[in-house]
Amino acid sequence: MLRTPSGGAGHGTAATDGLMSIGTVLTVLRDEFPEVTISKIRFLESEGLIEPQRTPSGYRKFSAQDVERLGHVLRMQRDHYLPLKVIREHLDAMERGEAVPLPAVGRQREGEPLLEPAEGPTAARIGRAELLAAAGIGEQQLQEWESYGLLAPMADGTYDAEAVTVASLVLELGRFGIEPRHLRAMKASAEREAGLVDQVVAPLKRHRNPQTRAHAEARTKELAALTVKLHASLVQTALGVRLP
Repeated sequence: MLRTPSGGAGHGTAATDGLMSIGTVLTVLRDEFPEVTISKIRFLESEGLIEPQRTPSGYRKFSAQDVERLGHVLRMQRDHYLPLKVIREHLDAMERGEAVPLPAVGRQREGEPLLEPAEGPTAARIGRAELLAAAGIGEQQLQEWESYGLLAPMADGTYDAEAVTVASLVLELGRFGIEPRHLRAMKASAEREAGLVDQVVAPLKRHRNPQTRAHAEARTKELAALTVKLHASLVQTALGVRLP
C-alpha cells in the first residue's frame, strides 16, 4: 500500500491543495518500487496511464488518486508482465465501476500452476497491390524504395501494415526534395536503434518461461516508444526547433 505524505514544505507539496510534485511522487513510490524514475513517470503519463494536473507554468501536480493509480500500474507491470495498453484498459474499466478480472498472462507465483499467455492478435498485413493503392504510388516507385531498403516484403510477399505509414512519409518528404536515397541513413539509424532494443530484450525472448517471453513483447514496445521519443528530441535539439 502506498503512503502519501500529508503535505508540508519538506515534501514539496502544496499544503492548501494536497497535490504533489513529481519529485514527491517519486519519493512516495520508491518505498515499494525502488527502480522507478522521473522519466518512467513521465513516460507513463505520455502513454495515457495517468493525467496529472498542470500549473499555469507547466509543472505537474499529482493527486493522491494519481499516485495510487501509478502504484497499480507499476504493480501490474512488475507482478503480471502486462502491456501498458492492457493495464490502461483494465484500470479505466475499474474506474467506470466494471467488474473486470485481471488478464491471465502473468508471472508464475510459487505453488501456482503455470499460466499460458493469451494469444495476441496477429500482426496486420497487406498485399502489394493494397500497399500501392493505400500509399498512392506506382510499382516503379515501390521498387526504388525497396532497393534502398526503406520497404521490404515478408517471406510470403505481404507487407506489415506499418509499410503504408512508411510509404506515405517517404512520399511526403519527396515533396520537399528529399529523395529515397537520402533516407538510407535514417533506415540505418533505425536498424541500429532496433538492434539496441533487441539486445536488451533478447534474454527475455530466449527464456523457457512463457510468461517471461510474453513480457519481452511488452518490454520491446516500451523501449521502442522511449527510443522514438529520444530520437525525436535529439533531432529537434539539433535543428533548434520544437515540434507541436
